[in-house]
Amino acid sequence: MHATHDTHEHGGGTAEHIGHDAHHGQMEHPGHTMHAEHTMHAEQGHAGHAGHAGHAGHDMGVVDGLPMADRADDRDGLRLDRLHVPLGPVLADWPSGLVLRLTLQGDVVQEAAVEQVAAPPSPRPPFWNEPFLRAAEGVPVPGGHAARRLCAAHLDSLGRYFAVLGWSDLAARARHARDRALAGTPAAELAALVRPLIRRAERSRTVRWLTAGVGVLPAEHARHHGVTGPALVADGDAHARMLVWLEAVGRNAAAADLTEPLDATEAVGPRGRIVGDAMPASQALLDVLPGLLQGAEFACARIIVASLDPDLDETGLVTVAGTDHG
Repeated sequence: MHATHDTHEHGGGTAEHIGHDAHHGQMEHPGHTMHAEHTMHAEQGHAGHAGHAGHAGHDMGVVDGLPMADRADDRDGLRLDRLHVPLGPVLADWPSGLVLRLTLQGDVVQEAAVEQVAAPPSPRPPFWNEPFLRAAEGVPVPGGHAARRLCAAHLDSLGRYFAVLGWSDLAARARHARDRALAGTPAAELAALVRPLIRRAERSRTVRWLTAGVGVLPAEHARHHGVTGPALVADGDAHARMLVWLEAVGRNAAAADLTEPLDATEAVGPRGRIVGDAMPASQALLDVLPGLLQGAEFACARIIVASLDPDLDETGLVTVAGTDHG
């Protein structure tokens, strides 16, 4: 992902003119320019980097209260600074309460640790899971109500995903459709609203180019870690996970007016199974995240997180052990 590409997309009579470098993620569209935000914290990771020549072979120290980078061999056998970069928990378009602690060599993630900021217990169930939890308890829940909540949840995830890619226009459209779904917009109108969004995202060669091969999660590996939702169905990379969300949005938008009660056996939340002996669906997503980050370019880290979009409300006070993957 180091070459500069110039691409023309034609869809619905509109051309998208794109000229960008993958590390900056810049997309140019008619009338506006979109800059990917997945490098927004590179400066944080490289702060204090300059002026450290001559410290090769030394462990990390502290100068004027600031940590210094240490050195280690990278995958090419070069001696590069090992930079320790935290991401989260307060970050735009980022899962609330999530902290990533990355160790970088150059622009490659060598180690990753996932932490969760503990929150006070809440008497309310996780918002996105609420209708499915009620159905599992035997409470009659209209199928359309559950479908509407699923549709809105996936649009919420897509809003963050597109924002991280720098596609602010489509992110805003996804969030508008999410709000309309939660507001009770009739199924026919809701389906018509999301259809152009789905078509545009599916056809975007830019999105495919930015996300193909990023964060590959085979179904077998996902199943081994207890992943049960869209990430398991996708059986692939960040782009495949986006396609699963888009398909679910269209399907559930069309079903938003169903009145038949939801079958308790189909009480599956937007991230996966939420009842029974299975671990919280988002806990499984957090468990696979460090392995997906290891070896990835730093510019791709936020894309990987956004393509999983774990909901830490599901995990309650369960704290994810900061498992290092080196």
